[in-house]
Amino acid sequence: MSKAAIPSTPATPALVVDAAGSSSIWTRITNWVADNKAVAYTVGAVVIVVTSAGAIYYFNSQKGDIKRVGDLPVSDATGERADGSMRKKKKKKGKTAKKDDAQAATAALAQPPPPTIEVEQELPEVTEENVESFSAEERKTLAGKLKDAGNKAYNSKNYNDAIALYTKAILCKPDPIYYSNRAACYNAQSNWAAVIEDTTAAITLNPEYVKAINRRANAYEQTEEYSKALLDYTASCILEQFKNDNAALSVERLLKIVAETKGKKMLEGKPKRLPSPTFVTNYLQSFREKPTPEGLEDATDENTGDYYLNKGLRDIQLKTAQSYEDAANSFEKALELGVSDKYLAFAYNMRGTFRYLKGDSAEALGDITKSIEIDPSMTQSYIKRASIALENSEKEAAVQDFATAITFNAEDPDIYYHRAQLHFISFEYPEAARDYQKSIDLDRDFIYSHIQLGVTQYKQGSIASSMATFRRCQKNFENSPDVFNYYGELLLDQSKFEEAIEKFDKAIDLEKKMKPMGMNVLPLINKALAIFQWKQNYEEAEKLCQTALILDPDCDIAIATIAQLLLQQGKVAEALEYFEKAADLSRTEPEIINALSYAEATRTQLEVQERYPHLANRAMAMPRA
Repeated sequence: MSKAAIPSTPATPALVVDAAGSSSIWTRITNWVADNKAVAYTVGAVVIVVTSAGAIYYFNSQKGDIKRVGDLPVSDATGERADGSMRKKKKKKGKTAKKDDAQAATAALAQPPPPTIEVEQELPEVTEENVESFSAEERKTLAGKLKDAGNKAYNSKNYNDAIALYTKAILCKPDPIYYSNRAACYNAQSNWAAVIEDTTAAITLNPEYVKAINRRANAYEQTEEYSKALLDYTASCILEQFKNDNAALSVERLLKIVAETKGKKMLEGKPKRLPSPTFVTNYLQSFREKPTPEGLEDATDENTGDYYLNKGLRDIQLKTAQSYEDAANSFEKALELGVSDKYLAFAYNMRGTFRYLKGDSAEALGDITKSIEIDPSMTQSYIKRASIALENSEKEAAVQDFATAITFNAEDPDIYYHRAQLHFISFEYPEAARDYQKSIDLDRDFIYSHIQLGVTQYKQGSIASSMATFRRCQKNFENSPDVFNYYGELLLDQSKFEEAIEKFDKAIDLEKKMKPMGMNVLPLINKALAIFQWKQNYEEAEKLCQTALILDPDCDIAIATIAQLLLQQGKVAEALEYFEKAADLSRTEPEIINALSYAEATRTQLEVQERYPHLANRAMAMPRA
C-alpha cells in the first residue's frame, strides 16, 4: 500500500481491528506516517536505516590473536575505540561471512603487524600545581604523548592507569577527545556518573561530538534516565543524518521504554471511560441487530433491574456520547437491582460489553464469562470473550471460543464475521475471505460482511475483484455511507484522488441525512487525508479534522491526524498537545503506549530544537512528503 491505510473493519474505517471490532488508531497513523515520511526521526511509523561497513584485521604478534579494529585502539570487552567510537561490523550471513572472515584473517597473518606507537618511557610529572610551568607548546606536545600512553594502557585494560594518563593530558590541554577517552575507561568500569560528567565536558567543548553523545546516552540509559538518553540518541541521529543504525534502533527502543513507563503511571490513575461515540457506534454495529428480549419492553417499574436493562437498550439507539454513558450506567444499575432470571445472561453480556469498551478488560471478562455460565447457548458472549482474548494476545483462547460458539449455533453469521476479523489481523486472508463469504451466505443483508470481503480481496492483491465487490455494494446498499467511505479509501490507496473525494463526499452527505444525532466523522477525516495527499493543502485538511472534532470531540483518529498535519508544517509544540490528548483518550494500555510513543518522539524533537539550537534546522530539513 502506498498512500492510504486500508480499512479492516466496517466498525472502524481504515483501522486494523480484532475480531470484536475494537481498534487502534495508531495502525492507520503509523501507515500514513511511514508512507509520507512525516517525521524522519520517529523511528516506528517513518525512518528505516540500512548500513554496511568494512572491517580491518590485524595480527597481534604478542598475544597470537586476530582483532577487528578501526583507526584507533579498541577494547576487547566493549568493542569501542579509545576516542569513544564503536568499531564497525560488517553484516554478513552464513558460510559466506565465515569464508570471508577466514580469508581476511589469513591475509592479515601474511602482513607484518602494524607499527606500534612509540611513547617515551618516562614522561614528566604533571600536576595542577606545576602544569603552568610548561610552555603552551610543551603542554600541547606533552598532552599528545600522555594521550598516546593512555590509549596503550586502555588497550591493555589497565583502566586506572589510562584514567591517570588522560587526566594529566586534560590538565595540559582540555580537549574533548581526552575527556571522551577517559569516559571510555569509566564506561569499562561501569562508573556511569563519571561517564556522564566526562562526556558532558566533551560535548560542551564540541557540541557535535557524536561519539561522546552516544556514550553519554548509553550511560543515561544505564542509570534509567531514559528521557535524557532518548534526547542524546535523537541528537546523534540528526547529526549523522540517520545513517547510524545503532543510534536509530536505540531511539526506537527508548521511545518504547519511556512510553511504557509513562503509560503504566497514566493507567494507575486513569478513570475508566467510554471512547468516542464514533468508536462505540462502530463496535456495536459490528454485530447484527437483534430484537429486544421478549417481554423486556413492558418493564416500566423504575425500581426494578428489568426497567434499567430496557432503558439501556433505548439509550443505545440515540448514538450520542451522553446516551452511551447513560446506557453504561443503566446496565450497571440493572444488575445492582437484580434482573429476572430469563434476562440475566443478557444483562451480564451488555454490562460486560460496555466495561470492555471502557477498557476494563478484567471486569468485562468476568461479566461475559458469567453470561456464558448462565446461558452456554448465547453465542454472542463467546464472540465478545474472544475479543477480550485477542486484545490480551491470547489467540488460541479466541479460536477456541469461536469453535465452541459454532457447536451451539453453526448458523449464526456473526460468528463467521468476527472469526474472519481474527484471520484478517493475523494476515490469514484466504481464511478471512472464506469466513466473510460464509457470513454473507447466512445473511446477505449485513453490509459489513460485503465490505470486509472487498477489503480482504484488495489485501490479497485481487484489485479487480475488490472493485467489483464494492460496485455491487454501491448498487445494493445505495444508502449506506459506509460503502462509499470504504470504497473511497481503496480508491485513495490507488491515488485516484478525485474519485476518492467524490465517494467521501457522498458518505458525508448520507451520514448527515441518516444520522443527524450521531454522525460518523470518519469520512471527514478520510477526505482530509485525501486533500493533503493530493494537493498538500494543510489548511483545508486541518479544517475538516476540526469539523470532525466539533461533531465528536473525543474522536482520537481526528486528533492524531491533526497532530501529524501540524508536524508536517513544523508546528512541533502544537502537535505535541494533540498527541498528548490522543494518549489521554486511549482506552487500553497498548493504545496508550502507541500514542505516548508519538508524543515522546515529538517532545524529543522539541527538546532538540531548544537544547541543541544548532541542530534545529537539520531536524526540520530532513526529508518529508
